[in-house]
Amino acid sequence: MVFFERTYAVLLVTASESFRSALLPHLPSCEFHPITTVKSVGEARRRCNEQSYDMIIINSPLPDGGEERLAIDLCTATDAGVLLFVKQEQYELTLQKVREHGVLTAGKPTSTAVLRQCIHALTAMRERLRQVRTQQQSVEEKIQEIRLVNRAKWLLIQREFRTEEDAHRIIQVRAMEQRTSRSKIAQEIIAQYE
Repeated sequence: MVFFERTYAVLLVTASESFRSALLPHLPSCEFHPITTVKSVGEARRRCNEQSYDMIIINSPLPDGGEERLAIDLCTATDAGVLLFVKQEQYELTLQKVREHGVLTAGKPTSTAVLRQCIHALTAMRERLRQVRTQQQSVEEKIQEIRLVNRAKWLLIQREFRTEEDAHRIIQVRAMEQRTSRSKIAQEIIAQYE
């Protein structure tokens, strides 16, 4: 048995036991764990409010309807890869509605090969979303540091009558001398003067 460095939490939204039974062999527990199954749109929304998932697979139709809206909402509100299965005759129309929101769509019945490709596409999508989130957090941290440093510089300018260049140099030198970040030095300056 092969073990993967990362496992994917899966939410399976289906009212069909036969669909669930057909899908589960393609989601080995060494790579996909935990797998949570719910039977309605309402249950899926509740679960997504309580827990985050890496992959969400929705099998249409569901007893309470609204599968397309659910898929769109989950793509918008979460970092999960979302796959919506619809009847083959509804595929094109559904695809047109959900594609621009990032929902993967597959017609059913489908072959094992297509099913496996969809699952692999979901994992690839999830990894890409994970990378984007990491980059976004890095950018947000840099913006926060710039704000703190600028606030500290302006306090040095106002309270110690320094030039902007001097204030910037003071923060840089203290950070190097103390072997810490400019953010930490800026926070100390802000705490000192506020």
